[in-house]
Amino acid sequence: MEGIPHPIPRTVEEVFSDFRGRRAGLIKALTADVEKFYQQCDPEKENLCLYGLPNETWEVNLPVEEVPPELPEPALGINFARDGMQEKDWLSLVAVHSDSWLLAVAFYFGARFGFGKNERKRLFQMINELPTIFEVVTGNVKQPKDQSATHNNSSKNKSSGKSRQSESQTKGLKMSPPPKEDDESGEDEEEDDEQGATCGACGDNYGADEFWICCDICERWFHGKCVKITPAKAEHIKQYKCPSCSSKRVRV
Repeated sequence: MEGIPHPIPRTVEEVFSDFRGRRAGLIKALTADVEKFYQQCDPEKENLCLYGLPNETWEVNLPVEEVPPELPEPALGINFARDGMQEKDWLSLVAVHSDSWLLAVAFYFGARFGFGKNERKRLFQMINELPTIFEVVTGNVKQPKDQSATHNNSSKNKSSGKSRQSESQTKGLKMSPPPKEDDESGEDEEEDDEQGATCGACGDNYGADEFWICCDICERWFHGKCVKITPAKAEHIKQYKCPSCSSKRVRV
């Protein structure tokens, strides 16, 4: 139950910022914080909803009591399905409903503040640049065709280590997809930056100035800060498992 203590977005940029913050919170719940989220969705409790908040946090709570609600409500009763299906299928189902809810909230703001055709189109284009929560949770983030060769080549160069630092690289550590060759046009490089690797926890694009680590099980990449792994800690990890893969191992 949210209560909206946050400023109400009124422009396309503000609505997109609100969307991105809520999305980051939901992705954390379904990836980095999946164990905590799983425990909070007790089937013995009443109908529960998963809320993403604009400050990139999340909460599992009862739906709002006011009718109609101030904002569109997320899927009701996600906890009831938790023990009736495989965990990965349940998380995927929650992810799909979360994607739908995010779009509903964004376009609710658009309708409330009179966005015209061009503003709605621009908002959707900005949203569409980001992978869906379902794609992040399932690891099915689709790369454009011109990216496939780059990713295939980089995978051959991955060694048995894990992580990536932007400047000085340590041998034996997994590398993120390398940048295109210098002879390519600036336009292609800009497109690569926008559509390259994404963090499996927060969904943000790869940044050259950030430390990344790759899960040896699902082969998804994560910001070190999102999974609480530092470069020094990564040096002593022989096989890294992300929070999602670790939790699956525990309950299987």
